[in-house]
Amino acid sequence: MARGEAPQPAARRTVLVALAANASIAVAKLVAGLVSGSAAMLAETAHSVADTMNQVFLLYSLSVGEREPDAAHPFGYGKERFFWSFLAAVGIFVAGAGFSLYEGLSRIFGPETESGSYSIAYAVLAFAALAEGASLVRAWRHTRAEAGAQRQSHAHYVRASRDPTTKTVLFEDSAAVVGVAVAFAGVALHEATGNQVYDGVASVIIAAVLATVAVALGRDTRALLIGEAASPEERQAVTAIIEAHPAVDGLLELLTMALAPDRLLVAARIDLADGLSADEIERASSDLDGELRERIPSVWQVFLDATPRSEVARAQADRPQATGA
Repeated sequence: MARGEAPQPAARRTVLVALAANASIAVAKLVAGLVSGSAAMLAETAHSVADTMNQVFLLYSLSVGEREPDAAHPFGYGKERFFWSFLAAVGIFVAGAGFSLYEGLSRIFGPETESGSYSIAYAVLAFAALAEGASLVRAWRHTRAEAGAQRQSHAHYVRASRDPTTKTVLFEDSAAVVGVAVAFAGVALHEATGNQVYDGVASVIIAAVLATVAVALGRDTRALLIGEAASPEERQAVTAIIEAHPAVDGLLELLTMALAPDRLLVAARIDLADGLSADEIERASSDLDGELRERIPSVWQVFLDATPRSEVARAQADRPQATGA
């Protein structure tokens, strides 16, 4: 299985579980926030609403990203997965972190507001903890199984994975569990002291957690959108396969790019052995293409350019040199 690849049915189920959990929690938090007047609860409402919309984005990306290549998009639509995940990160930052920060600052610096029923707030937070925890466990098990299939540690897989769908759900649910704990502390301190500043501070902390998650997800998907290369392990494997072929004297240049979570483009300039006939060159190219696809399942498109080493050196020498300021 390719690095970052997530089987579509499993990824879709993970997103659907998160969608159901976040939608139900958003409604419950909204009611509790309006009844109790808690800024932390309203911040958590914004968080859950943002997460719910993000799951819709992710489900849509799974559908449109599966479309077959066509004349307008010869490399397929796999990068739709990256685009909609980037929008999800923006949603977390704007709708989640932005509203939470506004509510928190309003409570800290604004006039005292009347408090409602704390018991409703506690009940909803307990429900949210169970629902978000169940969704988090589902996402954690899914990514752990994928990491085990690729013989990687869980932490390394999550950090390096090109699959934005399950990673987004995992990060969102982790932030949600932390947010519920912070909101509980804010509500409890507000009730115990009668000082709404604690409620506001909890809301600001929730905003900081959401902003951190949004920036992390946005950074990863941005790199994929602008053409991130294959992983170092994948590039090493490609290099080893090409250089081990008896018809190849050397690998002169290797260019790779992720076209989808499980699809790589590989373009290579190779120096072939002298004296090969046209048939032998064609056979070597075909052998390399097949071996790359077989041994590295993420390799989807292969372009090999037989170029003499002298021509590559001359082309590199002719390139304009960057000059400092």
